Amino acid sequence: MLHIRRLVLLASLLSVSEGIGQTTNSPPSVSSEALRLDFDKGRGNLAQIIDLKRHVEFLAIGDASPLWTLEFRDGTTLEPSDAAEFSWRAAPGSRSIQLVWSGFSSVAAPKLAVLARADLADADAVSRWSLAIEGLGGLAPRAIVYPRIGQLTPASGEVLLVPQWIGEATDQARRLVNTPPGRAGRLAWDYPGILSMQFLAYYAGDGRGLMVSVDDAQHLRKQFSAFGDGASGLGLEVKHEVAGAERPMRLDVPYRTEIRVFQGDWFTAAALYRQWASAQWWVRESRVRRGLTPAWIRDAGLWIWNRGRSPEVLQPALALRRHAGAPVNIFWHWWHGCAYDVGFPEYFPPREGAESFRAAVAEARRRDVNAVIYMNQRLWGMTTRSWTAENAAAYAVKDAQGAIQPEVYNTFVNAPCASMCMGTRFWRDKYAGLAERALRDLGVAGVYMDQACSSLSCYDPSHGHPLGGGAYWMDGFKQLSEDIRGRLAEPIALAGEGCGEGWLPYLDAMLSLQVSLERYSGDGAWEPLPLFNAVYHDCATQYGNYSSLTRPPYDDLWPPQYAPQAPLELLDRKFATQFRLEQARSFVWGQQPTIANFQERQLAERRDEIDYVLRIARMRSQALKYLRDGLFLRPPCINAPRAEIPISRLSIYAGQLNAVQERTKSVPLGLASAWRAPDGDVAVVLANIADQELPLHVAICRPEYPIPSEGEVVLLDDDGRRRERRQYEQGTVNLKVRMNPRELRIYEIAAEKPQQ
Repeated sequence: MLHIRRLVLLASLLSVSEGIGQTTNSPPSVSSEALRLDFDKGRGNLAQIIDLKRHVEFLAIGDASPLWTLEFRDGTTLEPSDAAEFSWRAAPGSRSIQLVWSGFSSVAAPKLAVLARADLADADAVSRWSLAIEGLGGLAPRAIVYPRIGQLTPASGEVLLVPQWIGEATDQARRLVNTPPGRAGRLAWDYPGILSMQFLAYYAGDGRGLMVSVDDAQHLRKQFSAFGDGASGLGLEVKHEVAGAERPMRLDVPYRTEIRVFQGDWFTAAALYRQWASAQWWVRESRVRRGLTPAWIRDAGLWIWNRGRSPEVLQPALALRRHAGAPVNIFWHWWHGCAYDVGFPEYFPPREGAESFRAAVAEARRRDVNAVIYMNQRLWGMTTRSWTAENAAAYAVKDAQGAIQPEVYNTFVNAPCASMCMGTRFWRDKYAGLAERALRDLGVAGVYMDQACSSLSCYDPSHGHPLGGGAYWMDGFKQLSEDIRGRLAEPIALAGEGCGEGWLPYLDAMLSLQVSLERYSGDGAWEPLPLFNAVYHDCATQYGNYSSLTRPPYDDLWPPQYAPQAPLELLDRKFATQFRLEQARSFVWGQQPTIANFQERQLAERRDEIDYVLRIARMRSQALKYLRDGLFLRPPCINAPRAEIPISRLSIYAGQLNAVQERTKSVPLGLASAWRAPDGDVAVVLANIADQELPLHVAICRPEYPIPSEGEVVLLDDDGRRRERRQYEQGTVNLKVRMNPRELRIYEIAAEKPQQ
């Protein structure tokens, strides 16, 4: 939380009483060997960020964006322009600058002062920013926006990079934050939650890049934003939510925000973040690193995502298990007795009856097929009997005005749900009891906690947690996961929606669906990228895919008038390349493959597509030291040709109301990744999604890739045999390959080994 301290100013910030003053008549500025920061002389706003090594200026001339904004609980705000006095100090040769604003006559706090500091590294192009507020009197801050980077200078080939769960990027950021024209818009991502890691990055076609990150090790609530100016501007900022309690005299942000410039792309930004993230406690305490994730989760060859009663779920999974030659897990929705997105948390009894369900699950487990069942970990249906009977409203999340904000997901029923507060023991006990009943009484192997990797701000004072910001949501989730596991004698699995660094110590598997971004997002402005995989793959287990060969299913507990005439009707074969694209992303990004809405008849009716998935499962099982345990390296450039392919957009709420939404999209026909195994070996993974032969050129060179100066390259088949051995030397591997239609390959690069 934003710590409340009644202390003297830190040594790193000079007190107003010391009379900070500018040392010259020049505008405030501070520089290192690599970076320079210039500030506006009148208000102290950030005027320029300069990469001194590459002579790049990142900010548009004349931008007047305020460096900070204070937001108070009564709805008022303060900015640098509200201060009557501004002073600064940067000693000659210093790598630090201190900025102070005071004299805020518009608020009832005559001694209020805002103190900011920026410290530059000696050689690296990074600045570290801190901020404190003194003399708050009776004022109650709700959030601090700092630092704000004003309008970035336009450049060719711009990309905004956002770790939204797996990760996404857009080359249309300026349009997105200035839509409609003339209106300044904003895109915001909450952390911890939809933002899986604590940074945003921007880079251009010439490689110039700027990254904003936070070194917070407590998972405190904050928000990263990109904003416009109503024309074509693009800026970045971080909002730090204050954990409200008493009214403090002094408030300081207990972590630093970093602004860094770099030369590179999305992987460069991920690698920079990984340098910090890999040393954090959540990596050491992750379920994977501690060896706590059940083996059937880590060793899964394939997941099936089906919905409904056991014959519609378990029988297809057993059929797929026979053909896969690899372990199969089940991701099971709509097993529960209530309607989906309407009746939560009234899950029991299962809709087919407890006895039938229990027997079917036990038989599947005897045949090495394990299931995790759906149980939303924060929604309570506001039209359910239990909502009133258990006084659930008292424990729901409240906004700053003390009101519940209903969430409606089901477009057929339009029934509101409320988000329950993870900071309350009532909700944690309720959910843990439901999970225990499913795991103990029904015999399932795990629980999928929908909406897990998300968090909300709650302002209900009766809940006993700090109001608004703080770490209570993550602390509550920790207590919840420990409670569930503590109730069972045998190890169980907990999976969750999305991915997030804060959940690594608590979740065994993370549902990562952006491999299917086009299938559920229709605007086409964003591209998925394996950011989270590049940072955390070796301490996380990711699975999931919307990839399906059918139209969406329909819950038979929803209104029958909206049900499709032909449930799970096969999609047109023209969407087969989209299906392979989704599966290939999962393969090359190291995720466990998943197929949704699988039916046994697809083995014959969609043989080519199912064969593609099964070959991925078999090949992955032969390369677990890379694709399960390895470190994600920079994907090699393969110059794969592109093609316009048909793209379908589908939703479980489409029903008869909407036909399949179709568009075309230009996609690469070949995908590639590179991995380093724990033993030091390196592998290149290739996938051809096209129906034609694909020529590719792969170049792997030292020192960018940690390969021996000489050794051998071995092609790994899905049956474990090795062929096409070739030697290389001088630290350079050049592979010119012609991949067959729909072919998958893994090349191992290692010191020469005896023939097998």
